[in-house]
Amino acid sequence: MFTKLFLYFLLLSVFRACSQTVASEDDEYDDVTVNQMLAPKTHETDATQILNNLLKEYDKKLRPDIGVKPTVIDVDIFVNSIGPVSSINMEYQIDIIFAQTWTDSRLRYNSTMKILTLNSNMVGLIWLPDTIFRNSKNADSHWITTPNQLLRIWNDGKILYTLRLTINAECQLQLHNFPMDEHSCPLIFSSYGYPRDEMIYKWRKNSVQAADQKSWRLYQFDFMGLRNTTDIIKTTAGDYVVMTVYFDLSRRMGYFTIQTYIPCILTVVLSWVSFWIKKDATPARTALGITTVLTMTTLSTVARTSLPRVSYVTAMDLFVTVCFLFVFAALMEYATLNYYSYSARSRRPTCNKTKRSVSTILHYASCSHNK
Repeated sequence: MFTKLFLYFLLLSVFRACSQTVASEDDEYDDVTVNQMLAPKTHETDATQILNNLLKEYDKKLRPDIGVKPTVIDVDIFVNSIGPVSSINMEYQIDIIFAQTWTDSRLRYNSTMKILTLNSNMVGLIWLPDTIFRNSKNADSHWITTPNQLLRIWNDGKILYTLRLTINAECQLQLHNFPMDEHSCPLIFSSYGYPRDEMIYKWRKNSVQAADQKSWRLYQFDFMGLRNTTDIIKTTAGDYVVMTVYFDLSRRMGYFTIQTYIPCILTVVLSWVSFWIKKDATPARTALGITTVLTMTTLSTVARTSLPRVSYVTAMDLFVTVCFLFVFAALMEYATLNYYSYSARSRRPTCNKTKRSVSTILHYASCSHNK
């Protein structure tokens, strides 16, 4: 009996110990879950309170440090792709991520969160630089799947604003050496309304970077490099800081070699075939000469379709013109040869003797005697 009671109490103690262990594990699991769920809510509440306090008396119409000092805008550009380049329209297309950084003391805050990363909904609630691209013909922002904009606010008031743009920018191509030409296509931007004493743009270190060129659409050009400059322009509205990025491009000759240079050379060589045709074969030599002249006319017209209607002579125009002169000279050579041959034949002395039985020697002798 005593043994049974001892075993009963022993089993009861073991069961109670196991129950406490399981309960303690459940408590630890519940605590972890609660902590994991409450942490984001706490940060979300803090961020909401920070933004509400910052924007409570914020006036987005006024630039930072107005009336005190100029606002300094640090600029970064990341080039996603360049191209295509249109020689006819004198423009090129570029896809960039444009980043601007400045300090707004009105947006300072005290919190353990050092950075607030916000989406495009916050962009319209704070002051932004009025940056314009001076040589852009048209520009588009990307809105799929959401507006491609980023806004970050540091606790010391520093602001980073980035957006993705696709710009068709003007590039005045100098085509004197076409198709062996090289160009520097600019991307020019500045403030629209704030002069130098109110807003200053600055390049950051390694501020212009380019992505892998495999996705670029420079079909006729090779990318040689880029460089950035800072200038001051004087206008009636004041002096403005103008930032410029130059993209150096060099044209490839492969397309024009196949489409223009080789056909022109072969046409000139073909026109020389008439030199080996007898001069009495008038139809053959005339048809060949006229055909080559018309072919050169067609090639010169086709070569001009890839160029704007510039008033100066390009290198390709000079080459095509020289080839045309060679072909035309080959045709004129036969015309000149035919003319002098006919003139010499018409001036040759003849005899009017009617007797044909006389030998040739006597015939020329008599002709000389009569003469």
